[in-house]
Order: sequence, then structure tokens, then C-alpha cells
Amino acid sequence: MDQDKKTIAVVGASADRRKFGNMAVRAYKDAGWEVYPVNLSETTIEELAAYPRLSEVPVELDRISIYLPPDKTRRLLDEIASKGAGDVWFNPGSADPQILEEARQAGLTVRDGCSITYIGKSPTQYM
Repeated sequence: MDQDKKTIAVVGASADRRKFGNMAVRAYKDAGWEVYPVNLSETTIEELAAYPRLSEVPVELDRISIYLPPDKTRRLLDEIASKGAGDVWFNPGSADPQILEEARQAGLTVRDGCSITYIGKSPTQYM
């Protein structure tokens, strides 16, 4: 890994190019980030190795971006907190106010919104 590149795990990454979990992988790749897709059933996404669990991502992370429904997000909060990252983005549809509060209580730096737009990209660029 290039030491100057920022690192991100996209949890809920998808091989389906119509899904936001895939658009995020492409957007962060295009923005020069080192991207680590996390998906239980895919082995590669956008020509990148995919990891079945966040805990298996082999690097320290600057960011984690979540693209899962709230019930799945809640079950992963401990794993997210254990992995650590500079910030954790809960993209639209991934969390409710209770999950966001639980994440804050777990010590996470919570960002509620679209992580793609935060890096100056738009999901519409990838549709």
C-alpha cells in the first residue's frame, strides 16, 4: 500500500454497479483512496479483493463507510469500533438515530450522510 494514500473500508460493498455500495468503491478509487470492499459473499469487487469481515481488512483505516440496512449495521457496531478508523460514515439508509447514538457511545467519530459527496464526487457520476 502507498503510505500517502488514505484507506477506506466500504462495508456493504457490492458487485452490482447499480448499488451505492459499488458506487462508493468506484468513487473512492477514482479519488485516489486505497479501497477495501467488505462483503460476505463476494471475493472481488471492481477488481479489488473483497473481505468477508471488516476485522479481516489487513490495514489501519482512515475511514469506514457503511452501506447496510440498520439491523445489520447495529450487529456490526462492536466490530466497527474494534477496527477503529478516523471516522465512520453512516450513509443514508444504514442507520437510525438510536444506532448513531450507540456508535457515538462506542467511541466512534460518527458522520451521518453520503460519504461519496464528502469527497467531492456525486453518486450520479457512477449511475
